[in-house]
Amino acid sequence: MKVYKKLIDARNMLQTKELSKSGHNKFAGYKYFELSDFLPTVQAIFKEVGLVDVISFDSETASMKLYDVEDGSFVLFESPMGSASLKGCHEVQNIGACTTYQRRYLYTTALAISESDALDSTTAKEEPKPPKIDAVGCTPQQISSIDALIEQTQSDVSKLCAYFKKPSIALLDRLQANQAIEMLQKKLGETNVG
Repeated sequence: MKVYKKLIDARNMLQTKELSKSGHNKFAGYKYFELSDFLPTVQAIFKEVGLVDVISFDSETASMKLYDVEDGSFVLFESPMGSASLKGCHEVQNIGACTTYQRRYLYTTALAISESDALDSTTAKEEPKPPKIDAVGCTPQQISSIDALIEQTQSDVSKLCAYFKKPSIALLDRLQANQAIEMLQKKLGETNVG
């Protein structure tokens, strides 16, 4: 099947392009590729080599089929479907956030786009301190919500950490994390009104 040859050609062509990462995770301090950083280049390469991508979602799986436009053969890439629960957002906004992330991950997998490991970025910053007896550490979902709200409101992470007297958002207890989410949701509501 020629689709595999075309895919390797597309991967090699993309590797010669200089792409800039415009996404910034303020919580973990790393940059990442947003779709707009590589998608126009990818689509131009696909047109040149003769590939077309078809992305679909169902409740459990996100998938991308890369078709050879000449013979119709394809290669399939799949990822388990995730969910988003961003506070202060409508359900359709959460769906949009989820599908945008899934699309980005499908492209990075299919085209072998390498990025820094986000997990390494978040764990290498500092060793977590054991929680106090009366305070249970915040959940990964709380951290994700805070991170998304910081991004949406363009808030300063260092000021938020200083407010709670913590060196990192990851060290907030659950009560503090809920307070941070409420503060950021309020700020988001104020920015959406004006």
